[in-house]
Amino acid sequence: MNSERPQSRERPEAREQPDEAAPDGRGRPIGRRVFLGTLGLGALGVAAAPVLQRGLESFLAGASDKDPTGLTGLLPNGGGFRYYSVTSSVPRKSAGTYRLTVDGLVDRPRAYTLADLRALPQTRMVRDVQCVTGWRVPRTPFEGVRLSRLLDAAGVRATAGAVRFTCFDGAYSESLTLAQARRADVLVALRMQDEDLGHAHGGPVRLYVAPMYFYKSAKWLSGITVTEDVEPGYWEERGYDIDAWVGRSNGRDDEPTN
Repeated sequence: MNSERPQSRERPEAREQPDEAAPDGRGRPIGRRVFLGTLGLGALGVAAAPVLQRGLESFLAGASDKDPTGLTGLLPNGGGFRYYSVTSSVPRKSAGTYRLTVDGLVDRPRAYTLADLRALPQTRMVRDVQCVTGWRVPRTPFEGVRLSRLLDAAGVRATAGAVRFTCFDGAYSESLTLAQARRADVLVALRMQDEDLGHAHGGPVRLYVAPMYFYKSAKWLSGITVTEDVEPGYWEERGYDIDAWVGRSNGRDDEPTN
């Protein structure tokens, strides 16, 4: 998740010869024009950095969306995140086409539009994001609707014990116990880093489970189904822990994110 700067290649004819030492042993002072030019380049670099960063993130996100190998997920970028998908491509949803269904062991099933979710009270939290593969992004803001609010609105039945999440990539799934799902630090997230969730980050809506490894925070969320028991998700079926508390699962000792 950490950015790396590519090494520049210098042509031999473009190399400058080292300055000769001044008679008193100190380096030769730079001229006024060189000094002012250096300041100008520095200011330009500071101003351009956010634009260049957004461009890099956009490129990597677009490449990963068309990469069936998943190798682009190994490329670091300056935003700190790596882009993962378990499918070769993911359809895009707009505000007009997005729907989030809440069903299963509930009295009042419902389908929410993006406008419906935005109209509900929003909770903002800032936590570290920790991936089970080792990378970490500190102090990342997320904002959205507490999952417990949607569950309460649906009327969870007494026989319920868990919640299953499905995604519109057509493959990914996750689960939480009902007690975990009702935690105040579990969101149906609409915003990340104080911006609307982009497609590469699982937008327009994703799950965010702050105290657990990031694979529990399912991207491209489309379904919330209340069930009797926990059903292993995509990565749990492949050996990951079902209870994915940061620092207390998957054989890792990372610092907790909460």
